Amino acid sequence: MKSQHLHRRRARRGFTLLEMVIVLGIIAVIIGGAVTVMQNVGEGAKLQAVKKDLQDLGSAVRMYKINAGQYPTTAQGLEALVSRPTSTPVPKMWKSLMKEVPQDPWGNPYGYRYPGRKDPTDFEIICIGEDAKEGTDDDISSQD
Repeated sequence: MKSQHLHRRRARRGFTLLEMVIVLGIIAVIIGGAVTVMQNVGEGAKLQAVKKDLQDLGSAVRMYKINAGQYPTTAQGLEALVSRPTSTPVPKMWKSLMKEVPQDPWGNPYGYRYPGRKDPTDFEIICIGEDAKEGTDDDISSQD
């Protein structure tokens, strides 16, 4: 009698296939939720990186104006911060303000416009966003 009772207790120690499938399903749901949350965190980090880049580039453009007397033209673009412009107006005083112009977190170049669209008295730096198309909802402007 004791051996039968002991045998039943040992047999019940393991998990059934159904219990294992349920546990694995719960784990899959938890991992799926965590992945979704982490993707949203990643997008938030990219937006923060864009904001920081817009601030850094804006500071460099303002420094360019202090040295050159005016903002770079749209044609000269942000490259004017890296290498001396050769197109008109060529600045009399110029200093390299960056080693290279950074790309946005999605690997696209930042756009530059002077005068800006919303405020024609100021420059505008544009991030075209994840879709890499200007004029869409995911664009970010320094004039926003």
